[in-house]
Amino acid sequence: MSPTEVSGATPVQPAQVLRRFRIVFNAVRTHFKQVEKQVGLGGAQVWALSVIRDQPGVGLGELANCMDVHQSTASNLVKGLLTKGLIRAEKGQTDKRQVLLFVMPAALALLDNAPGPFEGVLPGALAKLPEATLQQLDHDLAELIALLRVDEVAGNVPLADL
Repeated sequence: MSPTEVSGATPVQPAQVLRRFRIVFNAVRTHFKQVEKQVGLGGAQVWALSVIRDQPGVGLGELANCMDVHQSTASNLVKGLLTKGLIRAEKGQTDKRQVLLFVMPAALALLDNAPGPFEGVLPGALAKLPEATLQQLDHDLAELIALLRVDEVAGNVPLADL
């Protein structure tokens, strides 16, 4: 049986799978464009704001972990939010190297007007998949990534920034 066939089903054409990828990417892009249009900030910045709001005093490393991005990406998001006056940063009480992040009132108003989900539509949809489906999808995407011979560091870039 060829890799494009499923037992007992008609063969799946690469164009059909490509079309499904387009549908997924367009759903993600449409959501983040709507967010940006409504609040004037990129989707990744809105997501970062929501994490900081939900975890007052969160540090940069924990923000990066919550968003599943590299710490330098989180740092760039924070710099932009600081510049816009949407968050404030305080030095830690015990460790002065630690930076604690807090939202400002303007950020709360902005988040009230932002369409959710703040992290985007794809993470929520993936979380609703059965475990076996998610494992199979992970395996199949890993195979596709290997064939593409791409740098997997791109996996640390928020979808909102693609």
